[in-house]
Amino acid sequence: VNFCTTMASILASSRTAMAGRMVSCIMTKDLSVKALCSSASSSVSQIKRRKVDVSNGPSLQDFISNAQGADSRNPSNAIPAHELLSPQPYNTNDASTKGVPPRSVFIETYGCQMNVSDTELALGILEKAGYSRAEDIDSADVILANTCAIRDNAERKVWERLKYYKHLKTKRRTKQPSLPSVRVGVLGCMAERLKKNLLESDASVDLVVGPDAYRDLPGLLQRLEQGGDAQMNVQLSLDETYADVMPVRTDKTGVHAFISIMRGCNNMCSYCIVPFTRGRERSREVASIKDEVLNLRDRGYKEVTLLGQNVNSYNDEATPSAWGETGAIEGGQLSADFNTIYKRNVGNTTRFAELVDIVADLDPEMRVRFTSPHPKDFPDPLLDVIRDRPNVCRSIHMPAQSGSTAVLEYMRRGYTRKAYDNLVDHIRDRIPHIALSSDFISGFCGETEEDHLATLDLMQSVKYDQAFMFAYSMREKTHAHRKLQDDVEHEVKLRRLREVIAAFQEGAIERNSVEVGRVHVVLIDQEAKRSKDFWTGRTDTNKRVFF
Repeated sequence: VNFCTTMASILASSRTAMAGRMVSCIMTKDLSVKALCSSASSSVSQIKRRKVDVSNGPSLQDFISNAQGADSRNPSNAIPAHELLSPQPYNTNDASTKGVPPRSVFIETYGCQMNVSDTELALGILEKAGYSRAEDIDSADVILANTCAIRDNAERKVWERLKYYKHLKTKRRTKQPSLPSVRVGVLGCMAERLKKNLLESDASVDLVVGPDAYRDLPGLLQRLEQGGDAQMNVQLSLDETYADVMPVRTDKTGVHAFISIMRGCNNMCSYCIVPFTRGRERSREVASIKDEVLNLRDRGYKEVTLLGQNVNSYNDEATPSAWGETGAIEGGQLSADFNTIYKRNVGNTTRFAELVDIVADLDPEMRVRFTSPHPKDFPDPLLDVIRDRPNVCRSIHMPAQSGSTAVLEYMRRGYTRKAYDNLVDHIRDRIPHIALSSDFISGFCGETEEDHLATLDLMQSVKYDQAFMFAYSMREKTHAHRKLQDDVEHEVKLRRLREVIAAFQEGAIERNSVEVGRVHVVLIDQEAKRSKDFWTGRTDTNKRVFF
């Protein structure tokens, strides 16, 4: 389906020197790609250049020292109040200073790019505490699964994997009794959703840690090594952004990096578990993001992706806008005819459009992407930054979820089909050759055949470059779970999903056919896995190319 997965030969004097290089490619009618190597500079050189220290005195710990949230029947599980209220000393260089020998850790990541970023943060915290990264899962002393809870299928995969972790624990205990016991932990959204149910299962889980409690990982592991019972911290935070934590990059190419700029989501879409597993929105300060980008630049990275559950609602309230109050307000406006169910903060703050402009200006030779946005947060200043900054990629993700206004209302998405159509037209008018991608859910509560046909119509009219399509899976705690009925039969969901996928494929072929004769700049990131005779990389419009 992907027109751009085509091949042609390329002359290169050094194979290893090509990673991170820009290549200009022209699509030809015989589905080949003619490529010319060039440096990044020749492609884009025409670019215009709280923490609060609380003073000594009565604190919350004085009032909750006897009410720490632990089971009174099992006081060994209790976390001391001072540890609940203060960050763990994760940045100590040697965990053995507290009587714990250095151990190796292996993290498996499931789900979205945000989980990849969180894995890098957790590794950063653990390495600062003296843990080393295991070469493979079989040799690891600590095995952690960073999990997703967005759909039931995602959780089933983790449950199956936990069986293997349990096997590794048993194998270590029986065949290598002289070595430390293997510890198994579940991190992320599934940990936040299921909490103690994971500890009470037969999966032999020792550790359950939510997305806002990674700073506590060294302390929790320390208590395990000192003979404590299974440990858990699933407290959500109103201000945790991990802005001061240096991630350990897991991308082996050294070309692309994720930067988490905000966490949480306030949208409360009726189908979505994210506000309950990730908490409310909070944004990092601009200065810390700039520092991270510059660090990546100095290390040779060529592309960054700004991350957030609702990334384009970013709002640094601590940093006044350099665009002035009027510019700040314009940068924080909603897309036309879109609305929210929560009250938005309006004022002289740094919004997403300005942040993207700042990041793009730090290094005009570094590509900038972002995900995952909400369609409501695409004001004109953001569209203009994407259009005017050559190193901001012309690729926008616009999750529609449905093409039916009735279903969108059930979903509490905050817009109608007409408003979404108008936004698509507006974006394509304002940014020539923009690539659009989307998310779709088939078989949501109350979806009729007429609603389904409306989704097919949207897919056929927009002709997305990429799409992520799934059958609806009801999640506990959501508005849909409390108020709606999951009344579409499973087989009907799957049939509708197949039809949505077919509609997307038809439109994608048509969209890709117009690429013939166009020249694209491709950022090489690695050799092709199937053959070392080919390079692979992505276009500005986020299409993977092999040549």
